[in-house]
Amino acid sequence: MARDIGIDLGTANVLIYVQGKGVVLNEPSVVAVDTKTDKVLAVGSEAYRMVGRTPSNIRAIRPLKDGVISDFDVTQEMLTYFINKLNVKGFMSKPSIMICAPTNITEIERKAIMQAAEQSGGGKVYLEYEPKVAAIGAGLDIFKPSGNMVIDMGGGTSDIAILSLGDIVSSQSLRVAGDRMNTDIVNYIKGKHNLVIGEHSAENIKMEVGTALKVDDPKKMEVRGRDAVSGMPRAIEIDENEIEKALHDTLQQIITATMNVLETVPPELASDIIDRGVMLTGGTSLLNGIDQLFSEQLKVPVVVSEDPLDNVAKGAGELLERMQTSGKGKKRK
Repeated sequence: MARDIGIDLGTANVLIYVQGKGVVLNEPSVVAVDTKTDKVLAVGSEAYRMVGRTPSNIRAIRPLKDGVISDFDVTQEMLTYFINKLNVKGFMSKPSIMICAPTNITEIERKAIMQAAEQSGGGKVYLEYEPKVAAIGAGLDIFKPSGNMVIDMGGGTSDIAILSLGDIVSSQSLRVAGDRMNTDIVNYIKGKHNLVIGEHSAENIKMEVGTALKVDDPKKMEVRGRDAVSGMPRAIEIDENEIEKALHDTLQQIITATMNVLETVPPELASDIIDRGVMLTGGTSLLNGIDQLFSEQLKVPVVVSEDPLDNVAKGAGELLERMQTSGKGKKRK
């Protein structure tokens, strides 16, 4: 018997939820390819370790950009590898798959995501929007006639949505999230300290000393890279307040988009959100002080969900189970 699965096909990570087992896979969305033979050499964590460290004939590809597929064949290879690794197929049956996408994808992008899931070994494939699924995974009851607001900030996109009666009332999707913040850090360190660093280093800095708010006693961290002038290796020290400065504009963009969504909702739902607040999900919501910053600027309570990284995959699995028990499973094309 095949086990049904929920997939969070993220720009930075792929997470897979297996029915009855929970989230069983969380690996970077990276594939290492030999450019001479077009052969896939490594997928996921193993390929991620190669980013920025490969000889000229090996290319580490991130097949998703801003939450959508930028390289179809590589995405399909990556999904096939992950699904085979999980051993979810039955003897004669294929698993049903619920896969998620940002709210602003085009019809072509939507078909590409579904096709990639079908060709990687899925039986029936359903597609649902990320903020709806993230809200379910975060434990919000979106099926009641009351307003819930969720901001799902991943690697490639930030999806903002207000939900009621099981569907999206108003939403906006920005191609601005964790990856943009890494770029902000790279640019800031190059501009301020004349030091060139890679994507890995920027991600580590964000995790170690990343903050959304200025602090009185900032934590410091040593950063190593290449001097932009001499080209020689060099180390510098940076602190939390510098990273707050680097990330400030990107965070403001997400806040402004959230305000725009709030301005479009019916008054009854707006009052629900004042009571219940806003739920933050996705890996970027782990940034220090982000809930406080959003709460101060939006003037409503803001909380970070319990397992922000797992919410989309978990919600996808739960929604698939719900659809099958209620017999309302519509194949979305």
